[in-house]
Amino acid sequence: MSKLAFIGGTGVYDPEILTDLHEEIIHTPYGDARIESGKFGAKAIIFLARHGVKHTIPPHKINYRANIYALKMLDVAAVVSTTAVGSMNPSYKPGELVLVDQFIDMTKNRIGTFFDGDRYGVAHYDMSHPYCETLRQAVQQAARAENILLHPHGTYICTEGPRFETAAEIKAYRMWGADVVGMTNVPECQLAREAEICYCTISMVTNFSTGMTDQPLTHAEVVACMKENQSSFRKIITLLATTYDPDTDCSCHHAGQAFGGFHL
Repeated sequence: MSKLAFIGGTGVYDPEILTDLHEEIIHTPYGDARIESGKFGAKAIIFLARHGVKHTIPPHKINYRANIYALKMLDVAAVVSTTAVGSMNPSYKPGELVLVDQFIDMTKNRIGTFFDGDRYGVAHYDMSHPYCETLRQAVQQAARAENILLHPHGTYICTEGPRFETAAEIKAYRMWGADVVGMTNVPECQLAREAEICYCTISMVTNFSTGMTDQPLTHAEVVACMKENQSSFRKIITLLATTYDPDTDCSCHHAGQAFGGFHL
């Protein structure tokens, strides 16, 4: 039976809804990944703290390939991730959630594919709609059931980090049509697509981006906002763990069909 996994971003390090937790180190061709396996009722659920359980891994040093490959090794078929973001859209306010549906990649030094001509051949995956629509619909239904405000659309621009963006960069990104900015959703999203795993991300707006207010931005502010509002994540994730079947057939599970599929 396939599994559901949650990837926790900044401020979400503890899989509180799970029982029988135990930590595992998964050895992959791309390095080791640290995950936690647990139960929600009778269901096996996987949790992965993207930055480590003590936030020791900066965005540009996360081993995204090892993380996604490890989830594939553990028969994960669907991933819901959380991300902390700054808002460039005045309608998306701190404390609110955004279910992004597009991204712009501004990273510089990350390996963003399994198909680099080495272990796998060369493949060009369609990313017209990078986030799984089946999973997005399930998240939206969970949010409605819990009366949680969730903006159903948004464009996420991913920067390299670990520094925050300049005011000039934010001005340019707004002109491009980006709504929120973060440092981690790429290449995580595209690697999940290559591995034929359904994937979506719930973004928590922690602040308005640089240059949109007169206040300087701090990491402490981001973490504090996440802690204050993570109950909304917990409610959505709890309902998904109850109702979502990761074996639901979806085009994501056949994304690599033209290239022979993705095989471990």
